[in-house]
Amino acid sequence: MSRIIVIQGPNLNLLGTREPELYGSETLDQIQTHMSRRALELGQEIVFFQSNHEGELIDRLHERDFDGAIVNAGGLTHTSVSLRDALLAVGRPFVEVHLTDPSKREPFRSVNFLEDIALASVVGKGAAGYSEAMDVLARHLGDRA
Repeated sequence: MSRIIVIQGPNLNLLGTREPELYGSETLDQIQTHMSRRALELGQEIVFFQSNHEGELIDRLHERDFDGAIVNAGGLTHTSVSLRDALLAVGRPFVEVHLTDPSKREPFRSVNFLEDIALASVVGKGAAGYSEAMDVLARHLGDRA
């Protein structure tokens, strides 16, 4: 059994009420409930961490108590070299997730500091993207066993 951490960045605690026309109506708790069920089906242990603070996300990654990660860095995707460096430093595979497709939104969102170091990126699939990311990561972790 692998341990997967789901890292959620700034403002994702507002899912369900924050711009539902873009991000959907599911709350973060609802997404996590679906992910917990999927992890059980896949025989994976899953833990969740959300913070609006970049340093807290980095500190959590530094704990290295997981085999792989699913990361929705939110706006930090476009700004945080430090988060990128932390993901590289911990040496764990991760799948990047975005509810929307940032490349089809405002021009500043075309900058992505994580995409080239991620195992895979799942974008524009709403909350369902998390399940897809978990499947990709679980397959990868199974291949390593």
